[in-house]
Amino acid sequence: MSGVNRQIRLARRPVGEVRDEDWEHGAEPRGVAGAGQFVGRTRVVSLDPAMRGWLDDRPSYLPPVGIGEVMRAGSVVEVVESAHPEFKVGDHVVGTFGVQEYVVSDGKGALRVDPSLAPLSTYLGALGMPGMTAYFGLLEVGALKEGETVVVSGAAGAVGTMVGQIAKVKGCRVVGIAGGPEKCALLTDELGFDAAIDYRTEDVRKALRTHVPDGIDVYFDNVGGEILDAALTRLAMRARVVVCGAISQYNNETAVQGPSNYLSLLVRRARMEGFVVFDYARRYAEASREIAGWIADGRIKVKEHVVDGTLDDFPATFRMLFRGENTGKLVLRLP
Repeated sequence: MSGVNRQIRLARRPVGEVRDEDWEHGAEPRGVAGAGQFVGRTRVVSLDPAMRGWLDDRPSYLPPVGIGEVMRAGSVVEVVESAHPEFKVGDHVVGTFGVQEYVVSDGKGALRVDPSLAPLSTYLGALGMPGMTAYFGLLEVGALKEGETVVVSGAAGAVGTMVGQIAKVKGCRVVGIAGGPEKCALLTDELGFDAAIDYRTEDVRKALRTHVPDGIDVYFDNVGGEILDAALTRLAMRARVVVCGAISQYNNETAVQGPSNYLSLLVRRARMEGFVVFDYARRYAEASREIAGWIADGRIKVKEHVVDGTLDDFPATFRMLFRGENTGKLVLRLP
């Protein structure tokens, strides 16, 4: 089958906020399925804060995206041609296929999903990497126990909404930190958080003293910077700080701001631990089954921000992550 595969490639390393000129809108002939391969047409592209780190040429848990390479991203594709025994035409498959209209895959790292059971976007959100991140970060790294107090920053994002709701399922008190009254109202009125702090209008340290008078048992950090520093002042004895991300620092043009209140870890006999969700890949099926059950019985509500557009809308949609313009999981849905 002939055709053109339109792609978004990295044109240059961004400095600070990613700009339109950092991307190249390219095209190449669409590939064909060789033996043991399938061709998939992209239906939904995932946009995640971690993608910003993949653009920098520095040591990390994954190699950086190379100049001229297709931007790395999770996506769901529909199989349109197949010479693979496990994937047939019409199947929907999730994987790290990149920001492009078509992909040729041998099926490694790919998982067939059922759009009759959940929207395709959900396989990139609550049942995808953000859901896995929340599940393993909170329950394994955070070692959550029933009755504890959890504070999560970036609480209205893809991971944060899941962290808070999983903590409530586990019988904990949950306080979310988010930006703006609408997001804070979503957390408390719809998602069941016990309290929400608007970092844009409130003094976070003062608000934490009000909402967690006995201290934080698990702080799930998605933003870093000043909010992490504020949370460290409110740790309970033997607290766990889960370092998931630091979105407030990703576009820095100067050195990353580290925590100045780290001695609280010593005083409170607490620990701070970072993690990468890929380390738990062998257990994704376990987490997916449990999360799917919580969704089915109404204990977890899926929050998604779906942008309908074309590949040309990727750069502007990506910037939404760092301007606080999305609520829940952000995806770009292609025609």
